Amino acid sequence: MPFLDETFGIGELARLTGVPVRTVRFYCDEGIVESVRSAGGHRRFDPAAVERLGLVRRLRGLGLGLPSVRLVLAGERSVAEVVAAERAALDVQLAGLAWRRASLRAVEEAGPADRAARLELVAAVQDGGAARDVLIDFWRRTMVSSVSSASGAMLDVFVALAVPAPPVDPTPGQVVAFAELVALAGDRALARTLLAMARSNAELVSDEAALMAGIGEACALARPLVRAGEAPGAGPALDRFVDAHASVRGGRDTPGFRGQLLAHVAADRDPRMRRYWRLAAEAGGEPVTLGASHLWLTDSLALSVGDGGPDGRGRARAAAFPPVGGAVPGGRREESAGTG
Repeated sequence: MPFLDETFGIGELARLTGVPVRTVRFYCDEGIVESVRSAGGHRRFDPAAVERLGLVRRLRGLGLGLPSVRLVLAGERSVAEVVAAERAALDVQLAGLAWRRASLRAVEEAGPADRAARLELVAAVQDGGAARDVLIDFWRRTMVSSVSSASGAMLDVFVALAVPAPPVDPTPGQVVAFAELVALAGDRALARTLLAMARSNAELVSDEAALMAGIGEACALARPLVRAGEAPGAGPALDRFVDAHASVRGGRDTPGFRGQLLAHVAADRDPRMRRYWRLAAEAGGEPVTLGASHLWLTDSLALSVGDGGPDGRGRARAAAFPPVGGAVPGGRREESAGTG
C-alpha cells in the first residue's frame, strides 16, 4: 500500500468508481477491496483500488455473484470463463421458464372437459431435461439385453436418435407431447414387451452392432420415401433391412425368413410404439424420425409376406403416408409413416 498521501478516502473512491460508499464498505468487509486505516481510523485506498472496484462493479452489473468475482480477482478464472459460465446458467434458467410458460399455456388452452387431465399430465414433467432423462432410462432398460455385447457407443447413438432433444422455446403442443411420452415410458407392459424382444434377439443375433448398423442403412434409404409420402412397399430399403437381419441370424432372404422376421419385429409394430414415434416427431419437431423410417420398413415387410400393412388388413393405405407436411383427401392433415 502506498504512503497515505497517495491514497484515496472512501468518499473519493466512491466518486471515482460510481460505487456507493455503503457498497464500498461491504466489499471491504468481504475482502474484495483492500484498504488501510489512517491514524484517525479511516479507510484509505491505493490507486489500484479504482481499477479493481471498477471491474467488480462491471461484473456485478452483469449479474455475476461474489464467488465468480473473487475467482477473477484472484486470477483463478478469466473474465471470459466466468461470463461463459454465467451465460450457461442463465440459458438453463431461461429454458426452465420457457418450459413452464408453455406448460401453463397448454393447460390454459385445454377445453374445460380436458383441463383437469391436461393439468395432471403436464404437471408430472418438471422440465424438458427431466423428460428426456426418463425417456433415455426407458430405452436403456428395454434395450440392455439386446446390446449387451455391442459397443456402448452404438447404444448411445440409438438413444440419441430415439429420444428427442427438448426445444429451447417449446410450444404447448411440444410440452404435451413430451409429457405423453413420459407417461408412455411408464407403461410396464410395453417395457416388458420390448425387453422380451430384446432378449430374443440376444439369443438369435450373432452380431448386434452389425445389425444396428445395417438397420441404420436401411432407415437411411427409407427416409426420403417416408418424407415424400411413399406407401410402404418393396425396394432397396426393404431388401437392405431384410439382409441386415439375415446376415446376423444365419439365414437368407426368402419368403419363409421374412415371415419369421415379421414375428420377431412384432413389438416394433405395436400401436403403442407407433404412438411413441408420432409423439417423438411432434416433441422434437422432426417429421421423419428414426422410428418413422423403421416402421415404414416393418410395414413394408408385412406387405411383402401378405400379412397386412399399417392397418393389419392385408393392404397399406396410401393415405396413411402422405408427403410430410401434405394433406390427404378431405383436407385432413396426417402425419408421416410410422408416426400415427
